[in-house]
Amino acid sequence: MSETSTADGAVARRDPVKVPIRLRPVVATGAREHFAITDPPAGWDIARHPRVARVLRSRRFQFALILPNQIVFWLVIVLGLAGTVIPGLNFGTAITWYLWFCLVFVMMVTVGRAWCAMCPFGGFGEWVQRHTFWKRTQRSLGLGLKVPEPIARYGFLWSIGTFVGLTYIEEHFNIAVPGVPSATSWMVVGIVASALIFFLLFERRSFCRYFCPLTAIIGTIGAVGSAAGFRTRDRSVCLDCKTKDCMRGGESGYGCPWYTWPGSADSNLACGLCSECYKACPSQNVGFFLQRPLSSVIAPLRRRADVAWGIVILWGLVLFQQVNAFTPYATTDSWLNRELHFPGYPDPVSYFGIIAVIALAMAGIAWGTARALARRDLPWHTVGRTFLERRTRFRAFFLPMAYGLIPVVGADYFARQLPKFFKHVSRLIPAIGHPLGFGSTHSPLYNVRLLGNPQIIAVQVAVIAAGTLAAVFTSWRIANRDLAPIAAHPRVARWIAVGTAVACGLAAGSLYVFMNAAS
Repeated sequence: MSETSTADGAVARRDPVKVPIRLRPVVATGAREHFAITDPPAGWDIARHPRVARVLRSRRFQFALILPNQIVFWLVIVLGLAGTVIPGLNFGTAITWYLWFCLVFVMMVTVGRAWCAMCPFGGFGEWVQRHTFWKRTQRSLGLGLKVPEPIARYGFLWSIGTFVGLTYIEEHFNIAVPGVPSATSWMVVGIVASALIFFLLFERRSFCRYFCPLTAIIGTIGAVGSAAGFRTRDRSVCLDCKTKDCMRGGESGYGCPWYTWPGSADSNLACGLCSECYKACPSQNVGFFLQRPLSSVIAPLRRRADVAWGIVILWGLVLFQQVNAFTPYATTDSWLNRELHFPGYPDPVSYFGIIAVIALAMAGIAWGTARALARRDLPWHTVGRTFLERRTRFRAFFLPMAYGLIPVVGADYFARQLPKFFKHVSRLIPAIGHPLGFGSTHSPLYNVRLLGNPQIIAVQVAVIAAGTLAAVFTSWRIANRDLAPIAAHPRVARWIAVGTAVACGLAAGSLYVFMNAAS
């Protein structure tokens, strides 16, 4: 599809069938409310530094971030298929499961969507879609369709579904233990192929925004991080802007691939850190802001139901991965397999059932709190076409309480990766050397453990303790602002929110003690 730049910098399409990029209409709210000026972003605009600004304006910037990861993941695919079948000595399995997955969570809790800025899956699809590595082209490859509104309306729930499904496949085929190296390669091939198909079907980064298995978990847990993302410096300038080049694209940059308007962003939830809005803004009114940790958990004024449900589903998933280490679960799973004639672990009833029970239990706490504490004099009502849009007492309590749990859920996922890292990450060095002829299972580094089991458990419990304290802080702050005004007994509502966070932390920490550093 071809484009031309008009005199005022806006971009128009010459093909009347493929219309200009449109801003997605806001559901159940007016545009004035959606684009209303929010509080100025607190933090430090590092893009005001000349050297940082020069890097961010370079069209080669993101390419330079993506290329190293692109090389690594093609090596993962090739060596997983053609390299040694010993998992700990195969570069593909070693770097994926002993190092990469742990580093992704470190990036989440420090820089938010840092991985999205350098992701090889989205990067490869985008290169093909734009048929260029870094230049601002006026033509794109593919159909350029919009994600249908009924699908887009459910937001991160599609990503949560793909993550839960992919994790089930990983558990069933023993991919991440790690098992057979080729299984890791085929999993990566599947993600790359899916991304490429979506990039050729839909416009921009629709795959990254809605369907990528990692986007929901990075977006939610990344709210803990200190990167606020790209925001406007003066929102009044944005409201007066006639071209909205940051969204529609201009001569210097593409429209935001993530459909995020920097003029209304109050969290880092959907900022992929690609810097396109920074390049495209004709007024140089976009900056890259750092913020205090946890700001994007507490700050949002428009909390989203898909994010809240995503948090409790993710919580159910990570608890399943802890519970499945115990003998009672193995016994139950084997019994279900016999009764349902299912060929292997985990039985889908136990897997999806445990996740659903935990998620519904968390929702039940919010429902019970709403029933008991919601003020009766408020005009509770139901609007909207889907359950995600309905404003009810349950939704008013559930969303803030779920957001408050983000730090402890993130800490639990991070702690779950630590046994593999501390026990096996040293194998990465002989795995790198093996294709070159000097790495083997007899290498002194192959069986080195950075920490023993007691030390690993101590680190896991410390991580959960830190996440619990952060969740107590966020739950208290959110309850003060969002729950106290709608609760008949504000103090009780605050303590229920805080108590839920503490209970989650105690449950996770206790399970790690009893698991004895099982990986």
